Amino acid sequence: MLPETPAILQVRLAVRAWLELHRGDDVVVALSGGADSLALTAAAAAEADRVRALVVDHGLQDGSAAVAQQAADRAVQLGCASAEVLTVQVGTEGGLEAAARRARYDALDTARAGATVLLGHTLDDQAETVLLGLARGSGARSIWGMRDYDPPWGRPLLGTHAATTRAACVELGIEPHEDPHNDSPDFTRVRLRREVLPLLEDVLGGGVAAALARTADQLREDGAVLDAIAADLFDRIGHGSDLDIDAIIAEPAAVRRRVVRLWLLKGGAKALTDKHLRAVDDLMVRWRGQGGVAVGGGMPGSRLVTSRRHGKLTLTLEKGRAAN
Repeated sequence: MLPETPAILQVRLAVRAWLELHRGDDVVVALSGGADSLALTAAAAAEADRVRALVVDHGLQDGSAAVAQQAADRAVQLGCASAEVLTVQVGTEGGLEAAARRARYDALDTARAGATVLLGHTLDDQAETVLLGLARGSGARSIWGMRDYDPPWGRPLLGTHAATTRAACVELGIEPHEDPHNDSPDFTRVRLRREVLPLLEDVLGGGVAAALARTADQLREDGAVLDAIAADLFDRIGHGSDLDIDAIIAEPAAVRRRVVRLWLLKGGAKALTDKHLRAVDDLMVRWRGQGGVAVGGGMPGSRLVTSRRHGKLTLTLEKGRAAN
């Protein structure tokens, strides 16, 4: 039985609202042993019918197996039906942070057995995500932030500050594990959390994290409407392998580039950026006889190239260095 103290009640209400909205009965909680996921686990065990905990051991630090097992034991103490430790091998592609994230999500996806996985991302994590997207300058989509439900991933705490989850752990009388990576200035997110966001809060008078999250929500809602318009148009014209320029050139740029994005993804493109989409768009609206545009995707030793031919956009696989 959880104590009815302020922080715990706030976390429980957030989880309860999420479960009611998304009908989450049988759920899995991704537990790291940190304050956010511990508070989430306690609340989920109290609010959901049945909760399993999955703990990922990345093996990146001495004693990580013991830390993972301790987290699993605590999950059962908090009321989870079961807890399982998933040991993963972390690669090096894309840097340590990205590789660890990829290994973690792959392991959780395999072990969830069809259930929704609840993640402990908070309002502060959302603000960091929006700032990182803003710095990339890859268009509105890059600053949409995280959704509260992006199947199979659920994020009930996106409106809850990390300070609340830490307070909840104090109220529960449990000490969360502090990952040394969370304090390392080698990681951009850590510097955003420790340096940039506090400075913004100070200079702008507070409320920055919540404002960034609201902005992301508004952009995501607007973007969803444009995506739907573009998807409807693409369904009507996108049956062939080529894309008819005349069919979309009169559309607003925001719709036109979304249609191009859908067409490229259908053709096997990956990791598309705003720069890619604008360059392909130029093949239609600023045609000066320029050559093709290489986009992400293709096979090893080859690249996907978009070109303009006879009033259509074509996508071909060419031998050579893959696009960045």
